Amino acid sequence: MLSPGRAPPVPAGSQADISKNYRPISGQLQTIQEEEMSVKTPNELRDLVRGEVIVEGDAEYESARSVHNGMIDKRPAVVVRVMNAGDVMTTVNYARDNGHKLSVRGGGHSGPGFGTNDDGVVIDLSKMRGVRVDPNGKTARAEGGATWGDFNAATSAFGLATTGGIISTTGIAGLTLGGGIGYLTRGHGLSLDNLVSADVVTADGKMLVASANENVDLFWAIRGGGGNFGVCTSLEYKLQPVKTVYWGPMFYEVSEAANILRFYRDYIKDAPEEMGAFPAFQIAPPLPFIPENRHGDMFAAIVACWSGDPADGARQFKAFHDVAEVKAEMVGPVPYPVINGAFDGLFPPGIRQYWKGNFVKELTDDAIAAHVQHGPNAPNASSTMHLYPINGACHRVASDATAFGHRDANFSMVILAASSDPADDAANTKWVREYSAAVAPHSEVGGYVNFMDDDDGTRVRANYGSNFDRLVKIKRQFDPDNVFRVNQNIAP
Repeated sequence: MLSPGRAPPVPAGSQADISKNYRPISGQLQTIQEEEMSVKTPNELRDLVRGEVIVEGDAEYESARSVHNGMIDKRPAVVVRVMNAGDVMTTVNYARDNGHKLSVRGGGHSGPGFGTNDDGVVIDLSKMRGVRVDPNGKTARAEGGATWGDFNAATSAFGLATTGGIISTTGIAGLTLGGGIGYLTRGHGLSLDNLVSADVVTADGKMLVASANENVDLFWAIRGGGGNFGVCTSLEYKLQPVKTVYWGPMFYEVSEAANILRFYRDYIKDAPEEMGAFPAFQIAPPLPFIPENRHGDMFAAIVACWSGDPADGARQFKAFHDVAEVKAEMVGPVPYPVINGAFDGLFPPGIRQYWKGNFVKELTDDAIAAHVQHGPNAPNASSTMHLYPINGACHRVASDATAFGHRDANFSMVILAASSDPADDAANTKWVREYSAAVAPHSEVGGYVNFMDDDDGTRVRANYGSNFDRLVKIKRQFDPDNVFRVNQNIAP
């Protein structure tokens, strides 16, 4: 059946057919059809991609425009739920050729809401979540929309894992491209230290393989440079034997906070690298292991994960019990994927969030005093401060080996306020900013890019430190027009 308004086809091979479809340029044949591939409208885009092309008015639009942070209320012109790398290439070309702002969404956990925008194009990778494990080679290749929950479920079946985050719904790509800090960091490095290769769709709409042997500058840049250099449609990781870990949170009276932080500072410096542990301030949620009369009380806390022999876990946790009386705890051997979903209930989709973070070389007594002053004022159970250790294996990677800056830091601190009630936004933001300002004099100028919010754009150079100038050069090489600019942007 002919499309309305289209002439009947000319018999293939006729003179009319040849003159219609080809013209000689510089001694070569170029098809007019290639020129016509420049896509101008969402309807034309629908004809070329396998995934859904969603615009305002479509039934799926409201869900398609949303990201994890409920404070973000933006209305893109087009959301493409891509199904494959070809869809990504076509959508990148569409956005670039038409001058549209372009956002890339994996898990959608970006605090500033970089996975959406106003009036632009969104590449939504959420339909690309496959994970293939090679148990003999101890590697796994995952599509760019996979979450850590997807990844851990696939790899744990083989008794394997790599460094991931602490919320299962976080996307693997966003976490890895910014760094990747989690329970296994001290023993196995950052997520990006375990990245073997990636398929990357660059600003020109081409797909490149980035690895230690191919496109090495691009491989260097994506390991810490965030989404500035393209869309990762798949990522390959090396894996480590990790199946069951000894894990759990331990709650102490908040009056012990200074003591806990001083203990932690000294302990984690020389702790076995199988130990991943971080201190926190935490309002007790209504969980069965916490006495009911203490629900809603503020506590100092340590969340610890022993990834060595689980049978040795109780002995390894003894130091946490000796430092002060534990008022409530839930510790013991658990499958590794379980711990990555343990806090999902405190951080559900749509919760309203505001973040700040810094790298820390030394947790000084003055810094501890600032934490003790501000941390206990966290407004609710979803608001907290975590101080993640990034020593051990992280320090064995040279500062210029990847784009991740500040390899000499010992901690990555995050202050997060989150609530489901818009009426809490002003007070939550105020708490984070005041807390951050108080600890800033005792921290590095730069921080972990995945902990930056939308008002941290002026910190980009500091966040990358001595690696920033090389990142700019590589940005000019792969994205000179800054197509990928909805991020903590490295301007070319």
